[in-house]
Amino acid sequence: MPRIVAEIGTAHGGDIARARRLVRAARDAGAETAKFQLVRAAEILHPQTGPVDLPGGSVALYERFRSLERPESFYSELKAICEEEDMRFLCTPFGIESARVLKHIGVHEIKIASPELNHFPLLQEVAAYDMPLIVSAGVARLCDIAESVELLRSNGRMPTVLHCITAYPAPEEEYNVRVLPSLQRSLGVPVGISDHSTDPVLIPALATLMGATVIEKHITLDRNDGGLDDPIARQPEEFATMTGRVRAIASRLDAVADDPVAHRAAEIEILQELRNEFGADRVNRALGDGVKRLAPSEQRSYGYTNRSIHALKDLSPGEPLTSESIAILRSERNLTPGLHPRYWQTILGTRLTRAVAAGAGISWSDLTTTS
Repeated sequence: MPRIVAEIGTAHGGDIARARRLVRAARDAGAETAKFQLVRAAEILHPQTGPVDLPGGSVALYERFRSLERPESFYSELKAICEEEDMRFLCTPFGIESARVLKHIGVHEIKIASPELNHFPLLQEVAAYDMPLIVSAGVARLCDIAESVELLRSNGRMPTVLHCITAYPAPEEEYNVRVLPSLQRSLGVPVGISDHSTDPVLIPALATLMGATVIEKHITLDRNDGGLDDPIARQPEEFATMTGRVRAIASRLDAVADDPVAHRAAEIEILQELRNEFGADRVNRALGDGVKRLAPSEQRSYGYTNRSIHALKDLSPGEPLTSESIAILRSERNLTPGLHPRYWQTILGTRLTRAVAAGAGISWSDLTTTS
């Protein structure tokens, strides 16, 4: 039976009472886990990132993230609310500081978002916590996912990988749900799906059919509430429809799990039912061919939504790179990406050969002298 994760994110707007209503709504809609985001703007973006296009329009994202920052006590209270409401608490850190906050408040599990899949220092940090990890794998190639999974595996962690399309909303025809068994076989890890599409049923139902162990989807009390992800989130009644269908499909498959012939017959029957309901062409396009590739809606964001190494301030020629002068950040569309975070330890202490402006990505050419 897939685990259902209700992605609340920052839909609470920093209001504990609203957060409790969201947790209760998620529980009543059939979710087992309520997931939040621990936001520290400086861990995610440079102040000069500028406006970013989101489902609700263009947003000055650094400033918006600053407005969503809350103290450690807020997240301790969110965790307590989940426990009171018989829900599992899950939260996404965006950097080492926020990860350490989660460890300090006693979480039992951590989720890493797609843009942080290549944030190697963060992965190494959370791998040391000796707790289960879930990582989303949107806006990533198979080689990117494999490299991150291998880093975690070499540090003693076996993550659950969630296939994801990092677009808001994500086109259902790009979801390529058949990639789930492909990822499971190639990576040797449990797999699931993080669904940003708008239909409450189609992608989660197909993911269940393809062996998803986790299904994550955004929830909101009202899509007009103004939260960053509210426009693509599902309202409680829609979320309940999703969980009902997922559990019904999973129950039918579980009932014949020990009989391969009957199990395959049940899969074929369920797939035909979905084709009758949604249309064969729509279902087939959502299923895709099972080959992991960047979705068309992600291609423009690749390298920009992911993390890279940036200057925190104006840097001068000859200045050594330190953890106070550079950081691993998202570029988004207004800043030039820098080196992959895998090179973080390699370049610390290296001196620049030319000036680098605040916010700019650090490149090899900034560190080498050409004759």
